[in-house]
Amino acid sequence: MSTTTRSRGSAGGGSDADAEGCDLCGLPTPTPPVTGDGVAGEFCCRGCLEITRALGDDASADPETVERELAGEADEVPDDAERTYMAVDGMHCATCEAFVSGTARTCEGVYAAEASYANDMVRVTYDPEATDLDGLSGTLARYGYGTRDPEEREAAERPDNQVARFVIGGGVFGMMVMLWYVLFLYPTYVGVRPVVELGVFDGIYILGNIWVMTSIVLFYTGFPILRGALVSLRAGQPNMDLLVSLAATSAYVYSTAAVLVGETHVYFDVTVAIILVVTLGNYYEDRIKRKAAGMLSDLAASRVSEARRRVAGDADGSGDTAVEMVALDVLEPGDLVEVRPGERVPVDGTVREGTAAVDEALVTGESMPRTKRPGDDVLGGTVVTDRPLVVAVGEDATSTLDRLVELLWDIQSARSGVQRLADKLATIFVPTVLVLAAVAFGWTLFSGGTPTDALLVGLTVLIVSCPCALGLATPLAVASGIKEAASRGIVVASEAVFEAVPDVDVVVFDKTGTLTDGDMAVLRVVGEGENGGEIDGSDALAAAAALERFSAHPLAAAVVEAAEDAGVSVPEVSADDVTVHDRGVSGAVDGERVVVGHPSLLRDEGATLSPAHETAVEVARDEGAVPVVVGRGGRSLAVLVVGDEPRAAWDDVVAAVAEGGRREVVVLTGDSERAARRFRDHPDVTDVFAGVPPEAKAETVERLRARGTVAMVGDGSNDAPALAAADIGIALGTGTDIAGDAADAVLVGRDIDAIPEVFSLSAGVNRRIRGNLTWAFGYNAVAIPLAALGVLNPLFAAVAMGTSSLLVVANSARSLD
Repeated sequence: MSTTTRSRGSAGGGSDADAEGCDLCGLPTPTPPVTGDGVAGEFCCRGCLEITRALGDDASADPETVERELAGEADEVPDDAERTYMAVDGMHCATCEAFVSGTARTCEGVYAAEASYANDMVRVTYDPEATDLDGLSGTLARYGYGTRDPEEREAAERPDNQVARFVIGGGVFGMMVMLWYVLFLYPTYVGVRPVVELGVFDGIYILGNIWVMTSIVLFYTGFPILRGALVSLRAGQPNMDLLVSLAATSAYVYSTAAVLVGETHVYFDVTVAIILVVTLGNYYEDRIKRKAAGMLSDLAASRVSEARRRVAGDADGSGDTAVEMVALDVLEPGDLVEVRPGERVPVDGTVREGTAAVDEALVTGESMPRTKRPGDDVLGGTVVTDRPLVVAVGEDATSTLDRLVELLWDIQSARSGVQRLADKLATIFVPTVLVLAAVAFGWTLFSGGTPTDALLVGLTVLIVSCPCALGLATPLAVASGIKEAASRGIVVASEAVFEAVPDVDVVVFDKTGTLTDGDMAVLRVVGEGENGGEIDGSDALAAAAALERFSAHPLAAAVVEAAEDAGVSVPEVSADDVTVHDRGVSGAVDGERVVVGHPSLLRDEGATLSPAHETAVEVARDEGAVPVVVGRGGRSLAVLVVGDEPRAAWDDVVAAVAEGGRREVVVLTGDSERAARRFRDHPDVTDVFAGVPPEAKAETVERLRARGTVAMVGDGSNDAPALAAADIGIALGTGTDIAGDAADAVLVGRDIDAIPEVFSLSAGVNRRIRGNLTWAFGYNAVAIPLAALGVLNPLFAAVAMGTSSLLVVANSARSLD
């Protein structure tokens, strides 16, 4: 079974809803839409407007056309088309990506298919009536590509299979091959007595064993590499797998022929070394790619698959109502769905009945839940916290959470890593090496050499150019950096950290949960002192906690927790004496009526706020916090200021990352302008954008890339698209799993004071990568001409190749200190 959603937006060639959406992030716009002087377009919020004002309108290309071109989609896709994600086993390089996409598009009823080598997944837009997904899986399976539901990724056997290929095929049989070489063949090659004396017929026996074991290493352990080479030939795009396969198989074929004609100078060891080195590198790379695929599955798991829809006849809410559980696909605009406390709103819509606090943190990043009343819009994927709601399905009938899944796919699958760069170089490097090998072969024959001499020269060129050192240059330096980072409490999930961090020009910080603690807490209690002075407000806190225990609102939980932490004695209150309001709670505490909540609730209840408390309310709002007023006896008793405070080290971290102005620092938040105001005063903060939804966060990061390389630091699920869109994503380990999976580096068990270490550590690893690559390219520049001139033979070529790899290993293993 695959993860399937209705095709929407550009997949369907556009829709009216999309056409009327925000010009920055695509979210539905209010009526009237948000507009501003000097800024063309209509927006969903002030955040999107201000980002467009500051960063400009990127109209260089029509996004729908670009997405269709990337996905290979037809210009017109029916509205009833469906879209599914399938995990793909066996994609070995960027060429496999193109091959899987093209093969899937040949299946009947498939409108578009886009494979992602970065995610090991394929996204298919298809006609559910005409397309058999099992048939599509079978078509891919014929070429060696298995498919499965992305949600089964954690239970997949593929990593174990790769370990088995390496350990069984390489560790066992490869070691046995090298043992025979060390005991017998290597000594005879250099003219000394072998370690073990053997009889006249034992040479054939030994070579036969070596041939069998090398065959297992080549065709079992090296199967993915050989298949990648075959696919590259089918696709007409030569890649590194092709060059590796040619070197390994050429040594194997030549050695097999040599054995058949009675020669003992064979190069099976070259085949074994090449296959094992490249297989190990591929396994390491696959571990990194699986993290990218995991974030899509995790975010998809947060989506709602069913909804409680009111049955026909009761849609007007009159009489006895009944509900039925239905799949989201069958919901129509105007349908009424019931959402209970603790559940996610299934799709975007409008509140028809009920009033409740809705947590939008996952979708918008705003730390404070918003109270939703009849007539208010709600976003799919947000959580109803305290009371049930009845929501009328909107015109688009889709979930904002679904849009995040699509956005993550588009961003992550478009990213290019080291292997993609290597495959691009291979389109030049591989044909060049093949031409040089052919020219060397022909020149040797033309110069009077024997066919055997010519074959050895051509084989030597292939062996000496085998890109083992080039393939190891980055992975080994990265592995060393990952180990060093782990010792410092930093988990590195992508080699991109070490490649791009030293060149970062702009660092973008999410506010809530990153620069701030992210947890609602009572910051202070402003009691009955003159001029609003802060005095002991334990009585007010105790009374407030006594009533707030009966409310499910997140602010209530913060008040109760504050009372527990302060150790105050909370009076016992009967539930019968408590009334929960939309904006607070009231009831009898110790025989007196107490009201706790929004200032307007106290005014409606006839209570008067003192001038000091009125000032405290305004100060709290200016800080971006929430004032909760406690009233008793017709007057205000105290103001509880609730919010999330900045982390203690935030200003020092920002200064360290900015490096005296070398880097720009930008703060993004879904919270209000007031909540972000304090960060504008920092001298190293260049821009602060408030009220920004997740889709706009990702788009903001894309536009900031016009200023240079961008790093994004965040912690929440709503930050995942922005983390993926940035050149480098850094997530706090205290944040959500989705944010961590979308990031390139995760700070585990540490505060943001570890962020500067990410930059310094990455600079050291980057220098090591550059040193390794310099050596690898320099080696090929010297060794290939020597091999072509016949100066080297295959044995010395193998030794040179091994020595080159060992130097890369030694350089990578050095301490970074």
